[in-house]
Order: sequence, then structure tokens, then C-alpha cells
Amino acid sequence: MENNKTPSTNSQLQEATLGAGCFWCVEAIFEEVKGIKSVVAGYAGGQKKDPTYREVSSGTTGHAEVTRIVYDPSVVSFEQLLDVFWHTHNPTTKNRQGADVGPQYRSVIFYHNEEQKEIAEQSMEKTDQSGLWDDPIVTEIEPLTNYSEAENYHQNYYANNPNAGYCTVVIAPKLKKFRKEFSHMLKESAAKQSENR
Repeated sequence: MENNKTPSTNSQLQEATLGAGCFWCVEAIFEEVKGIKSVVAGYAGGQKKDPTYREVSSGTTGHAEVTRIVYDPSVVSFEQLLDVFWHTHNPTTKNRQGADVGPQYRSVIFYHNEEQKEIAEQSMEKTDQSGLWDDPIVTEIEPLTNYSEAENYHQNYYANNPNAGYCTVVIAPKLKKFRKEFSHMLKESAAKQSENR
């Protein structure tokens, strides 16, 4: 398991690493949550160190597309992040999110420590029993391994490319639904954007 240090600028900040399909979607959603300091697109869980997007996209490296979330636990808890996670992707489809198919798009929580593992297991069980999804949740819960940041052009993808086809057809509707369901967790800037639509 990797030794994942929290950023040195503020020892109070914590990290979460989540895979929920295409990292462009996941990044766009979590960027809008109050208490989140940064969201970085990356890869985790595979056999190769520092893979390229092309290698991960082949589905042969074992990596998942993930987002590394740095957050302030005094504002938003890991449990709350998982609540957003369960509601904003389909955790009942193995190696698939919509039209995106392959192990790189799997639903996965990569835990940074034992406490996160326990919280993730409890959260998954609670969500599975809640009736949120008709089918059983197949999300993997694994220790974080082989994490690396994705190439620069993947970072802030939705913010930088709002009119790209994937962004208008897939991400924009997801964001709209998320803003409506989680209005109580939105950063002020995201809440204003939501009001203006």
C-alpha cells in the first residue's frame, strides 16, 4: 500500500480517491462540493507505474480512471463524499458507466487508511440496503496502489471544454441533476451557476 501523505500546506486536509467511470464527470461534480480544495484526474489500482491514458484506455493495465480529492473534513466528511459518489454514478454495473465500458471505468473506492476502509464498507452496505439502486452494488473497495496523475489535458476537463460533445451530452445533464439533489453541499460559485440555469 502506498504511503499517502496529506498536503503539507495544511495537515488538517485529507484525501480520498474514487473511481466512478470517466474521470471527467467525477471531477466536474466533486469540484462543486463545499470543503473540497482540489480534484485531480488520475489512474490507480493497476500493475504498471505511471501509465499513459492510451495504456489505461486499452483496459489491459488494471488501472481505473480516478479522481484524487483533497478536502477539509471540518467542512465535508468522507461519508458525505461517499453519499455524493453513490448518487452520481451507477455502482451496480461492473466495469461500465453508460457507454464507457472496460475495467478502467469500474466503480471503486481506493482507501488511504483503515478508517476509510471501514467507512466505505459501512456506507456501501447502508446504500445497498436503502433501495437507492434496484440492483446490488458491485463497487470494489481496495487499498490505494499505483496512483499517478493523468496528463495535463485531462485536468479540469469540463471547465476547459464545456462545449465539447461529451461535456454537453454526458457531463452537463449529470451536473444539473447533482446540483438539484445536493444543493445543500454546493460551493457558493456552483450554487450561483445552478440558479442561473
